[in-house]
Amino acid sequence: MVLIAAPMASSGGGGITLLLPLILIVGMIWFMSRTQRKQRAKQADTVAALQPGTKVVTTSGVVGIVEEVDDEYVTLEISDGVLVQFVKAAIGRVIPEEIEETEDAADEPVDEATDETAVEPAEVKDSVEVPDAGAAKVQDKAKLPPTHTEN
Repeated sequence: MVLIAAPMASSGGGGITLLLPLILIVGMIWFMSRTQRKQRAKQADTVAALQPGTKVVTTSGVVGIVEEVDDEYVTLEISDGVLVQFVKAAIGRVIPEEIEETEDAADEPVDEATDETAVEPAEVKDSVEVPDAGAAKVQDKAKLPPTHTEN
């Protein structure tokens, strides 16, 4: 029996298979740069719209109220009488006023006498059953992991 080595037939799409990964990489780079460009434009619009009295959060997490806006710097009041200057690029986002109003409304106590759906209190029992506290073992201190091993 004689075996003959024959060259394998090549497929006709050799150029496209090499070009496809390159096209995908260029497309991903373009998409990422486009996303970053949109984020930079949004940040620039946010910084350009700063006015005194606006509540903002810096990129480092400091919350403050804008007191003064210069060409390069923003002065924030972070506490009563404490003013700090930040570079405009350090302003991360503006806190919308709607959030502040809803938080203030949530902090107000609700008057049950004026509430139309007030529920009558249930009858109070003379004695209340309390489960035995001695039945379950309570751990006084948290166990700390060992700091070393003994050989």
